[in-house]
Amino acid sequence: MPAQEQPGTITDLVPLNNANLPVLPDGVEAPGYDRGTVRPGVVHIGVGGFHRAHQAVYFDELARRGLAADWGLVGVGLHSPQMGEVLKAQDGLYLVVERSGAGTTARVVAAMGRYLYAPDERPAVLDALSDPATRLVTLTITGNGYNLTSDGEFSVDDPLVASELEDPGRPDTVFGYLVEALDRRRRAGAAPFTVLSCDNIPSNGVAARTMVVSFAELRDPELARWIDEHVAFPSSMVDRITPETTPEERDRIVRSFGIDDRWPVITERFTQWVIEDRFCNDRPPLEKVGVQFVEDVAPYELTKKRLLNASHCALGYLGYLAGYRTTAEVMADPAYAAYISALVDEIKPLLPAVDGIDLDKYQAALMERLANPEIADQLSRLCRRGSTKVPSYLLPSITETLEQGRPVPLLTLAVAGWFRYLQGEDYAGDPIRVEGPREDELVPLAQQDGLNPRPLLTVRDVFDSLADNPEFVRDLHVASEALRAGPRETIETWLSVRGVR
Repeated sequence: MPAQEQPGTITDLVPLNNANLPVLPDGVEAPGYDRGTVRPGVVHIGVGGFHRAHQAVYFDELARRGLAADWGLVGVGLHSPQMGEVLKAQDGLYLVVERSGAGTTARVVAAMGRYLYAPDERPAVLDALSDPATRLVTLTITGNGYNLTSDGEFSVDDPLVASELEDPGRPDTVFGYLVEALDRRRRAGAAPFTVLSCDNIPSNGVAARTMVVSFAELRDPELARWIDEHVAFPSSMVDRITPETTPEERDRIVRSFGIDDRWPVITERFTQWVIEDRFCNDRPPLEKVGVQFVEDVAPYELTKKRLLNASHCALGYLGYLAGYRTTAEVMADPAYAAYISALVDEIKPLLPAVDGIDLDKYQAALMERLANPEIADQLSRLCRRGSTKVPSYLLPSITETLEQGRPVPLLTLAVAGWFRYLQGEDYAGDPIRVEGPREDELVPLAQQDGLNPRPLLTVRDVFDSLADNPEFVRDLHVASEALRAGPRETIETWLSVRGVR
C-alpha cells in the first residue's frame, strides 16, 4: 500500500464481507454467484491496484457468467502485508469503482478466494503453486521484480540470487518461488503451469522466460532444460488507467455507496487485455469476456506504449512543472490538450497496421480517457521511473522519426520536460520529489549545468545512439532553452509555429 494510503473504517457503513453480500447497499453490484463453487486455478503474484482493477475483474466476469468453475484466483503478496490485512478482513472482497463522464458504478469483485502474504505463508504459497489444479500463474511484479539488467539478461550478481540458491526450498523472490514450484511439479510428474506476465515492460513474456530459465540454470541445468521445453511464457498487453486510491478518495467512495471497503479500487470504463495464444496447460476462456488472444502481441504493445504511455510521460513532466497535479487538470487546459493531440499525430506514422485498431479512433478515445474528470490520475505517479519510461516510450519514436528524415519537436519537448523535472523544482519554486531507481545518479547531472542537456546525454544506457545524433542534441538544447519561458508558454508557441492553434 502506498505510504499515503492507510486503511481505516467509517461508522454507519455496511462492512464488506461474505456475510453482507446479500444486503449490499443500493448502487453496489453484487457478484451474483456462489463463491463456494469456484475452485482456484490461477495464482497471481503481486496483488496491487492494477491487478484488482484489471485481471481480477476479467476472472470475476467469467464467474458471473458461469465460466470460472476451475479458474478462481489465489492472490500472493511479496512485500506489503497491508494488502493482505485488508483483503483477509474482507474475505477477499473489494469494490471496483468505474468512473466516466457518463457516471460512476461500483461492483464487488469476488474472484479472489484466498490471499497469501508470502513472507509469513511461504509453505502455503508453494503448495498453491505446486497444486496440479493451478494451470496459470500471472504476474504484476513491476520491472524490477524480474531481476534483469539493462541488456535484458538475468542479473546473476544480485545478492538475492545467491540467497535463493543457498536454500531453494525457502524462496523469497518471484523467480525463487516459480522455479521451486516447477521443480516440485516436475518431480511429482505433474504438468507445469503457464507463466503469464502482465507487467508493462517490453516483451514481458520473454522477460519472464529469461528470469525463470536463467535462475533454474544456476540451480539445476536439467531443470532449466525441462522448464525451457515445457513451460509457456506468453506475452501480454494490458491497459486500464488505475490511479492510486488516496484516503480522501476512499472516504468519498465509502460515504457515497454506504459500504465499508478499506481499500477500494478506482478505474476507468476502458479496459483491454491482449494475450499471446501460447499456453502449456489449458487456458481460461477469457475470450468470452473481452480478452483478445492473438499470435503476436508486439504490435498491440507498440501502439499502447508509443501513444498512451508516451502521452503520460509528456503530460506528467510538462504538466507537473506548470503546477498541475492530475491528468484531469492538465487536459482541461486547451494548450496541453492540443499538444497531446499533436504529439500523437507526430507518432502515428511510425505505427504498423494492427487488426482491430483504427488509429484515428484510438486517438480520439485516448484523448477522452486522459481528460476523464472522474479519474484525475496523479501526475506524480506518471512521473516516476523516468529513466525506464523515457527510453521505452519516447526515445524509440524519436530515433525512428529522425531516421526517416522528419523532425520530432513535440517528442523532443517532452524529453526536455523530463530533464527540467529532474532538476527537482517546478516553475513556482516548489520542490519536486523525483522518484525512480536512478534518481541519485540523474538528478545531479540535470542540475550540473543549468538547462544544458549534455551532462544527462552521457548516460549511454538511456540515450544510446541518440546522444551522438547532432540533430537530436541540437533540438533538445533548443527545447530546453525554450522552456525557460515556462512549459505552457513554450507549448503554445511551438503549436502556433506548427499551425496547430
